[in-house]
Amino acid sequence: MVDYLDGAIARAAQAGAPALLVILDTPGGLLESTKAIVKSFLAAPLPIIVYVAPGGASATSAGVFLTIAAHVAAMAPGTSIGAAHPVGGQGEDIPGHLGKKVENFTAAFGTSIAERRGRNVAWAEKAVRESVTATENDAVKLAVVDFVAADVAEVLSQTCGREVEIAGNKVKLDLTGAIDEHGRARVVDVDMTLRQNVVAVVADPNIAYLLMMAAMLGMYMEFSHPGAVLPGVVGAICLLLALLAGQVLPINLTGLLLLILGMACLVGEAMVPSFGVLGLGGIASLALGSLFLYTNESALQVDRHLITTVVVIFGAFMFFVVTVLVRDRRRRVVGGAEGLVGELGVAVTAVHRDGYVRVHGERWSAVSPAPIASGSRVRVDAVDGLLLRVGETKEESQQ
Repeated sequence: MVDYLDGAIARAAQAGAPALLVILDTPGGLLESTKAIVKSFLAAPLPIIVYVAPGGASATSAGVFLTIAAHVAAMAPGTSIGAAHPVGGQGEDIPGHLGKKVENFTAAFGTSIAERRGRNVAWAEKAVRESVTATENDAVKLAVVDFVAADVAEVLSQTCGREVEIAGNKVKLDLTGAIDEHGRARVVDVDMTLRQNVVAVVADPNIAYLLMMAAMLGMYMEFSHPGAVLPGVVGAICLLLALLAGQVLPINLTGLLLLILGMACLVGEAMVPSFGVLGLGGIASLALGSLFLYTNESALQVDRHLITTVVVIFGAFMFFVVTVLVRDRRRRVVGGAEGLVGELGVAVTAVHRDGYVRVHGERWSAVSPAPIASGSRVRVDAVDGLLLRVGETKEESQQ
């Protein structure tokens, strides 16, 4: 959004537009992003008009600062503004001294903007410290916004003749050319670029986290099953998108390394059986990496339910791998010379210190601790090179 609004301001100024109209409806956002947008509004080379609309919309939390930072602020009927107290990434209170520091900074941030634009400084501070809110009419009475307007055309009409400060100079707004003879607004929409649309999706902390997990899983599938192609292609795409999100989101290097270590341990469990040791270490590393993926300063966190789901899925995968490996280790050898142990056959000749038996249709030299008559059924007790050690049995042999 910072990139989008910066681009919109630049395009409007380049096109010689008399003003930039920002229609706002937001529950809030990151404090760092809010600061960046406010800086752009305050330094804009043309008037910025923020219009909280349509009916039912709100300028909540970060939206308060964007609204009061505009040269002209308006609200539609049925809208609200306020509740700008800072919270953590999941909406939780920020405890201790850190919470107090963030609150004090945010309050000072809001009051300085209100003072710069000639708006209600006391209300801006209360919006931060006490989370007060106001309807559109109350906001006008409190000098938080300039007026109430039913639509964009009315916003432009009421803006005409107002005097604002642009780059230190007083400028009287004339937007009569932006309203046609039928009283309709003439506006040029500034759409997001494809890149901005993609970033807007992948920059969600939870989406970025899922992309990282999908990338790791896809690359693992490709390395463990060379030639599958599809998992590798999908994993590579997810990896690049996750890296794109990493340019926007404040990734904690320790958290990222823990995720990579966790995946490496899970791959190691599949490649070098440790009967659960590597797997459990990998699950623990994945869980910790997920919790610490974003820096503390950003207040961003991956949703706890999402972390639980991912850890359970990878845990089930690890359990499946370990179970298969243990079952395979316990399975009796069925190939090679060792696979003959326990098999049944028949004595071709009398067997004692020497003789011959037939097992699996093959003729083998054999010895026995006790004499065995020709034609008797035998069981292989051991294999010594090309010599079988057998014993007589009453079980039915299979040829």
